[in-house]
Amino acid sequence: MLVCIPNALSKDEVADFRRLMDENAWEDGRSTAGAQSAMVKSNEQLPPDSEVARKLGSRIVSALTSNPRFISAAIPLQIFPPLFNRYRAADGHHFGIHVDNAVRGDRLTGLRIRTDLSVTLFLSEPDEYDGGELVVEDLYGSHEVKLPAGDLVVYPASSLHMVTPVTRGMRVASFFWLQSMIRDAHARSLIFDLDVSIQALVERLGRDDPETVRLTGIYHNLIRVWAEV
Repeated sequence: MLVCIPNALSKDEVADFRRLMDENAWEDGRSTAGAQSAMVKSNEQLPPDSEVARKLGSRIVSALTSNPRFISAAIPLQIFPPLFNRYRAADGHHFGIHVDNAVRGDRLTGLRIRTDLSVTLFLSEPDEYDGGELVVEDLYGSHEVKLPAGDLVVYPASSLHMVTPVTRGMRVASFFWLQSMIRDAHARSLIFDLDVSIQALVERLGRDDPETVRLTGIYHNLIRVWAEV
């Protein structure tokens, strides 16, 4: 399941993020890559333990935990502290095909999570750069994602994916992982589809409609069956 979430951050928030990021030093992005990923990774990132990365990451987590569509798609149990990267055409940056590590640990907090879902939050407008598409492969083929600044995409961390070479300008993004309460990807997809349908019924019939109430009960009971907390 690949889900796009618009306006996770406002344009003003994105501008503030970019200003703060531009004021800080960047490092080789391979410092957070696994052995296989490091061989195909070429980009830069804010030092993960830096004050600015932690503060901006906390702002992202705060925004997402109050975003209904994100909660519906991810049903998050633990969110890894967001990281930040950039791909510059001048340096031929790209990230070849890879799969994310199954477990990620944060050395500052001691947090360890199973990476059920990967998240990319775009911090550059599409017209700022050429190339740089996130390409996610699944059973139905390859999907190219290049979203407006402030929008994000959630996709299975188990999927093969890549970032195509940036040939003009610079692509800036935040990326991170989360462990969902619903471990099974198929179950998580069904719950998301059910929630989307319920919200559409609420718009048409109201929250007090008996069938809407009944479906909402089914939604919560399915979470009770499948949730790991």
